[in-house]
Amino acid sequence: MEILAFGVQDDERPLIERAFAGEHEVRCVDVFLNRDTAAIARGYEAISTSVNADLGGPVLQTLAAGGTQFIAQRSTGFNNIDLDVAERLALTVARVSSYSPYSVAEFAWTLAMAVNRRIVRAANRTRDFDFRLEGLMGRDLRGRTVGVIGTGRIGEAFTRIAHGFGMDLLGWDIAENPACRELGMRYVEREELFREADVVSLHVPLLPATEHLVDAHALDLMKDDAILVNSSRGGLVDTRALVDVLRAGRLLGVGLDVYEAEAGLFFYDKSLDVVTDDVLARLITFPNVVVTSHQAYYTEDAVTEIIDTTVRNVRDYAAGRRSENVLVPALPPR
Repeated sequence: MEILAFGVQDDERPLIERAFAGEHEVRCVDVFLNRDTAAIARGYEAISTSVNADLGGPVLQTLAAGGTQFIAQRSTGFNNIDLDVAERLALTVARVSSYSPYSVAEFAWTLAMAVNRRIVRAANRTRDFDFRLEGLMGRDLRGRTVGVIGTGRIGEAFTRIAHGFGMDLLGWDIAENPACRELGMRYVEREELFREADVVSLHVPLLPATEHLVDAHALDLMKDDAILVNSSRGGLVDTRALVDVLRAGRLLGVGLDVYEAEAGLFFYDKSLDVVTDDVLARLITFPNVVVTSHQAYYTEDAVTEIIDTTVRNVRDYAAGRRSENVLVPALPPR
C-alpha cells in the first residue's frame, strides 16, 4: 500500500521513510492538508496528516471522494477532525494516543525559564555587544508555587521537574494522579490555583469544556507577577483577554508554544508576508512574551515514537485490527 504523508518537515522525512521501508511505500510532501491540497490525495487509500491539518467536513468529503479510506494523524490531539463526518463517510481515523511526555514538559519549563530570566532579551542584546544587566533580573523558583492544569503523563513530567526545583505544587484535574500526590502536590479548585500560583502551566486537551479555560476571569485571578505557560493547545487561552491583561501591565510574562488561530500560520514561513492577525501581531510585541511555533513535541525521541506508532496504526488498518488509537469507528464499550 502506498501512503501519502502530508506536512512532513525536512527533519522528519528520513525518519518516516526509514520507518516505513520494506513494508509500505510512503510519499512525503511538505504541504499541509487543507481544502486547497486535499485533492492531492486522490488515489491514495491511506494518508497521514500532521497536527495542524484541516480535517473538517469539506476536506473529509474530498478525501473520501478521491478513494481515501484511512487517515493516520501524527499527533495526540484531534480537535481538528470532524469525527461525525468521518464516521458518516466510513473513514477510519487513528491518532497517536501518547508519546514521550518529557519533550513537552521540558519545553514548557524552557518557556517558563526563558520568560523568568529574560533569555530572549539578553540574547538579542549580546548579539549587539550590549552586555548591560538592566531589565534582566529574574526570580528563584525554589520556594515559589507552580499550578499545573492537567496532571496526566505530561503534567506529571512537568510536576517532577517542578519538584526538582523545590517548588510548592498545586494541581487541578478531573482525576487526581497518585504519582503527583506522592511528590507533594495539593489538588485545589481551579480558581484557587490561579490565585496562588506563581507559574501556571496548561496540560489539558482542547475540548468544548476546556476552550478558553484561561479566560478574562481566570486572568483577573492570577497574580500580577505570575507567569503563564501554554504548550498544549492554543484554544485553552482567550488570547484577546490575555492581550488586554498584558496591555494593562499585569503578569511577569507569558510563554506560548501554541496559539488559538495558529492554523495557516504556524509551520509556514510568513516572514515576507503581511500578517493580518492583529491579535498575534500585538501579542508578539510585548517584551515579556515568548511565542514559539508549536515545537514542544519536536524532539528526535518524541517524533520517532510518533512515527513508530503511526506505522503500527497503518499496519493494524491493513490487517483489519483496531486499537485504542482508532478514533473512528469507535471501539465498542467493554
